[in-house]
Amino acid sequence: MTNRASMAAIGITALFMVVSFTTSAGDSPPAPPYTNHTVGGAAGWFFNSTSNSSVTNYSDWASTQNFFLGDYLIFNTDSSNTVIQTLNATTYARCNFTDDNGDDTTFYYDGGAVPEAGVTVPVALTDEGVTYFFSAADGGAQCLQGMRFRITVAHGRGLPPSLNQPPPPPFIEVAPPPPEIMVSPSISRGHAFHARAPLVLGIFVGILCFLRSA
Repeated sequence: MTNRASMAAIGITALFMVVSFTTSAGDSPPAPPYTNHTVGGAAGWFFNSTSNSSVTNYSDWASTQNFFLGDYLIFNTDSSNTVIQTLNATTYARCNFTDDNGDDTTFYYDGGAVPEAGVTVPVALTDEGVTYFFSAADGGAQCLQGMRFRITVAHGRGLPPSLNQPPPPPFIEVAPPPPEIMVSPSISRGHAFHARAPLVLGIFVGILCFLRSA
C-alpha cells in the first residue's frame, strides 16, 4: 500500500511538472516587432549652447525604451551636432573617438561645413549587448555636458534578412602585368641577317664565276 501511494505521488509530481513546463512555454510572450526609436522623443538630438547642456536627458530617455536587434534609432538633428556609435566603453567615457584608432567606432553623421537643418540620421541596431552613442561636436564638449547615452540591445527576433548580410570579401589589390618589351626590327639580328642574305649570295656567285672564267 505504501509503495502504491509513493508511486502515485511520483506520477502526480511528474504530471504536474509536464503541465507546468507546457504552460510556461505556451505563455512566453512573442518577440516584439521591430521598432523605430526617435532619440530624445520630441526634443530630438540637439545641444543648447545658451544653457551649455543637452536639450533633454538622453540617459533618462533611453531607460524608458526596450531595444532589440533590427530596431532603428532615429536621430532628428542638424549639422551642428554629430552622431557617434561605439562599443568601446573607454571611448564613450572620454567622449573622444580618436583614441581607439577606429576600432569599434562608427561615424553616422559628422555635421558639415554648411549649416543644415532638418537632418535625420537612422542607425540600425546590429550588435547585441551594450552600445554607446554620443556627439563629438565641439571637441567632445557636447558629450561631456550630457549629449550621450548607452543602451543594451536584446536579441528579440534577431536581425532581419535586410541587415543580416555577410560582410563583403576583403579587397585584394592585384599587381598590374609587366609592360611588354618591343624589339625594333632594325636591331634584330635575325631580321638583319635575312635582309643581307641575297646580297652575300650574289657576291659569292660572282666570285665563283670569275674564278671559272679565269
